[in-house]
Amino acid sequence: MLSVLVVDDSAVARRLIAHIIGAQPDMRVAGEARDGAEGLRLVATLDPDVITMDIRMPVLDGYQATTRIMESTPKPIIMVSAHEPAEIARSFRAIDAGALMVLRKPVGLGAPGADAIASELVDAIRSVSGLKMVTRRHRPHEFAAPQTITTTARPRAERIDLVAIASSTGGPAAVSGILRRLPASLPVGCLLVQHIADGFDAGFASYLDSVTDLDVRLATAGERIQPGLVLVAPNGSHLSVGPDSRLRLIDDPPIGGHRPSATPLFASVAAVYGPRALGVILTGIGRDGCDGLVALHAAGGRVIAQDEASSVVWGMPRAAVEAAIVDEVLGIDRIPDAIQLAAQRGRTTA
Repeated sequence: MLSVLVVDDSAVARRLIAHIIGAQPDMRVAGEARDGAEGLRLVATLDPDVITMDIRMPVLDGYQATTRIMESTPKPIIMVSAHEPAEIARSFRAIDAGALMVLRKPVGLGAPGADAIASELVDAIRSVSGLKMVTRRHRPHEFAAPQTITTTARPRAERIDLVAIASSTGGPAAVSGILRRLPASLPVGCLLVQHIADGFDAGFASYLDSVTDLDVRLATAGERIQPGLVLVAPNGSHLSVGPDSRLRLIDDPPIGGHRPSATPLFASVAAVYGPRALGVILTGIGRDGCDGLVALHAAGGRVIAQDEASSVVWGMPRAAVEAAIVDEVLGIDRIPDAIQLAAQRGRTTA
């Protein structure tokens, strides 16, 4: 049975989260903490499988508590956040410190959306339980030792004009680590699909914009791709590129439970850009994006997958590797250089 530690300074929130967890046949509440300091002590004594962590708390807030837990006794941590801009921004800082995802804080039973938010929480707990977390020494942008595996050897196009990236569990930290190492002068645009809780897509784009020299914002229908611009797929729509190279937001049903899914993005990029595109598949559960990458590979595009050592969950990258469509498997700290190298190929520099 999964044991969960609930950390929140609000007694009402703690009891609500505990009620949701206790109603699951495969879960139990290991303990409750009123602040990050108490949560830190209980982690050592209770050894929970998963931690739900509020962000705004006295003594130690969620970011500080997450940092210390990941330095000493790393555990899967899920941030639960109120939908307030400052709280969302600090929650994404906790992602950089080692937390896995940010979810909406549960609301009272009977309130609009309560059942969906509760289901989102228990599904997330199940999905991260059993993940082996690595100790972080408060260097949130350093990752495991790089692994480089060349899996195909195909002639490359002279240049690429677009980078398409997809990630899920563990992705926010991986994406921020990549983007913060790319220059504002990057000569290509980037499109990003990140599986993220409803209501947090704009906050995620804003957070990324604050940590990189690139321009990052949510994608809008009809927008043109521009060098140095990162466009993030909004929740509730699939992101794709039309023949006119303008973005499309498609309200088709979820694919594999995801909307946005990475598969329509990669497939449309394959159709429009072909060998002039680079697809990057990062940490995540499942195989979302793999079918789209098959199309991109067949069209002559290049595919990079994050390696197992630096992935929180080597699911999505592994699916691509097993499909034999990956050109290189790289540690997360090697991917920014690989993107820059591909983007500069065939271009003259001043």
